[in-house]
Amino acid sequence: MGRIQQALATTGHDRDTYLVFGSDNGFHLGQYRLAGGKMTAYDTDIKVPFVVTGPGVPAGRTTDALTQNTDLAPTFLELAGAPVPAATDGRSLVPFLRGEDPGDWRNVALIEHVKPPPSPEDPDRQDSGPGAPPTYNALRTENELYVEYANGEREYYDLARDPHALDNRAKAMPPQRAQELSGLMYALTRCSGAKCHSAGRTR
Repeated sequence: MGRIQQALATTGHDRDTYLVFGSDNGFHLGQYRLAGGKMTAYDTDIKVPFVVTGPGVPAGRTTDALTQNTDLAPTFLELAGAPVPAATDGRSLVPFLRGEDPGDWRNVALIEHVKPPPSPEDPDRQDSGPGAPPTYNALRTENELYVEYANGEREYYDLARDPHALDNRAKAMPPQRAQELSGLMYALTRCSGAKCHSAGRTR
């Protein structure tokens, strides 16, 4: 990125160009005693690098805000000066790139996974070993991970006490909290546009 920045500076395009480095997924390599893969709801798979540099972006600034892949399209549209369609589920990250912290930003993120049908041509195929989870929906808050699998199984981790998500407390969690998280997941999996913005906030 540094070399690209230098090239842009020599041509004068550094004043109107943004560089973005990211990934569509993480990848576990032996964590949780699983074969290598990228389909779980654990931090190894859902946390990805996202680095942006360009006009107005403060050097060295970081944020712990919960973001999603759905935020990329509205971000790029706003940077390009194009309108963001009302039906867009995600939110633009541009305020963060301007050094701001939106007070109404989400505090829960939705994670979705549909187990693909087995195919020998699939380069991401994991069916030959452990680590390919069934279809699931999950919620990630600042300090919680909650997963509902299509086969009826559940996982719940208190990440404040168990940061590596090793102790599944789904059967021990208070029924009221389980109901709250399940209801929130229902809302997030069925929302669209601005309704997803409000559904992603619990306080």
